[in-house]
Amino acid sequence: MSGPDDGILPQTRGVAIAITPFLVIAAFLLFFFPTRTGELFAWPIDPPLSAFLLASAYLGGIWFFVGVARAKEWHRVRHGFPAVVVFAGALLVATLLHLDRFSQNVSFAAWITLYATTPFVVAALAFAQRHRDPGSPADVDVEMPLFARWGLALIGGAAFLVGAAMFVFPDAAAGVWAWRLTPLTAQVTGSVLSLTGVVNVALLVDARWSAFRLLFGAQLVSLAAIVVSVLARWSDLLWDRPFTPMFLALVGAAALSYGGVTLWCESRLRAAARDGRVARKRPAR
Repeated sequence: MSGPDDGILPQTRGVAIAITPFLVIAAFLLFFFPTRTGELFAWPIDPPLSAFLLASAYLGGIWFFVGVARAKEWHRVRHGFPAVVVFAGALLVATLLHLDRFSQNVSFAAWITLYATTPFVVAALAFAQRHRDPGSPADVDVEMPLFARWGLALIGGAAFLVGAAMFVFPDAAAGVWAWRLTPLTAQVTGSVLSLTGVVNVALLVDARWSAFRLLFGAQLVSLAAIVVSVLARWSDLLWDRPFTPMFLALVGAAALSYGGVTLWCESRLRAAARDGRVARKRPAR
C-alpha cells in the first residue's frame, strides 16, 4: 500500500458514483410522492414528514458522494465515511427487524441491496485508505476555532444520543417524538440523527477546514431540506409532545452553528487566496 499521498483510490470513486443514483431516485420519490411510498418506495411511510426527513438525509448524501467522486485529496472526505457506515448499518439492522413492514417491489429490492452492501463496502474502503491522509493542511487552509469545534461536537453529541435512544427504544420514542412514528420510522429517524454526531466527533481531533468543508456543505443542504420539510408539513407536528420544541431547537442550533462556522472559514479562505497568501503549506514529500 502506498504512503500518505492523500490520494483517493479508483474503487472509492467508483463506489461513490454507484451509490449516488440510488440516493437521487430515493430523494425524488420521498419528496414528490410522500403519500405513495407504499407503492413507489420500499415501505409505506406516514406521516409525510418522516419521508421528508429521510429524503433530507439523502440530499446531504448526494452532496457528499458527488464530492467524493470529484475530490482529489482523501483528507477532504475521510471523516464522512464513518458516518455513512453507522447510518447504513443502522438502517440494515432496522430493515431486518421489521421485514414485515416492507413492500415486495423493485424499490425494496434496491433498498435491501444498497443497505446489505454499503456499510461493509464503505468500511472496507475507509480501512484501505486509512494511512493516506498525511495529517497536514491543504495548500491554502484555515483552522477552525477550538470553541466552534467543541460547540459543534456538543450539538452532534446531543443529536447522536437522541438518535441512539430512538433506535434502541423505538416504542418509547414513538410516544414522545415531535410527530407520529412507528417502531420502524423511529429507528430510521434515529439513524438520520446519528449522522451529525458521528461526523462531529472528528472535530475534536482535526481542526483543518479543508477536512470538513465538503461535509459542512452536505450538512447545510440536509438542514435546509429539513427546515423546508418542517414548514411544508407543519401540520404533522404534535405540539403536546415534549420533543417537538426540542427537535426544532436542535435543528435551529445546528443550522446557525454550521452556517456561522462555514461563513467564517470561507471568508478567511477567500482572503488568503485573494492576498496570495498560503495559510499553511504542506511539508515537501
